[in-house]
Amino acid sequence: MFLYGQSAAGAVAKQPSMISALIPFVIIFVIFYFLIIMPSRKKQKQHQEMINSLKGGERVVTSGGIFGTVSRVMEDRIEIDVAKNTKIQVTKTSISAVIQPGSEALKS
Repeated sequence: MFLYGQSAAGAVAKQPSMISALIPFVIIFVIFYFLIIMPSRKKQKQHQEMINSLKGGERVVTSGGIFGTVSRVMEDRIEIDVAKNTKIQVTKTSISAVIQPGSEALKS
């Protein structure tokens, strides 16, 4: 008769090493990095470059869906002409795209 917790032929069960237990987690993190984090950083860097290159006269669209023309670029915000004699100031980060001249397509 066998008792629970005892091995059948006197064989000793080996515990897996710490490294072999961590390998699946490392692999999952690497996959997560290449599929999620790296593309997100690349897109964030492109958006920051777009914001830093803004200058007066460019057509933009904000994250709220407001279309306008950049009239003045300040340190932390941008002034946009949205209609005749109507200007608004928005933060630089709220600019979502620059509209290319001669094209109705948005550049994201």
